[in-house]
Amino acid sequence: MLLTTLKRPKGFIRYALVTSAIALASVTAALAAGVTPAEAASFVHRPDAQVLVFMAPLTLLLVAILFEVARIALRGALPAQAPTGRPPRRPWSPGRGEG
Repeated sequence: MLLTTLKRPKGFIRYALVTSAIALASVTAALAAGVTPAEAASFVHRPDAQVLVFMAPLTLLLVAILFEVARIALRGALPAQAPTGRPPRRPWSPGRGEG
């Protein structure tokens, strides 16, 4: 039994700090530029903005999936499959005094 906990990778903490700093900087820049939620709401009523809001995350998801497929395909062999947990069941057969 494993008695110690696994250590969190240091790269995750660094990544979290960097992304938080980027988010804070972008919010600060938007507020400094005069973008308010009311102005953003009026912008979203245009059809082009609605298409952009829908298609941008969908496109990013598609690019991420294609990247992962290419990464696995170019790496070479696929990972080995895990063995099954239990053997397959045998068909029922009558026991003593049955059937």
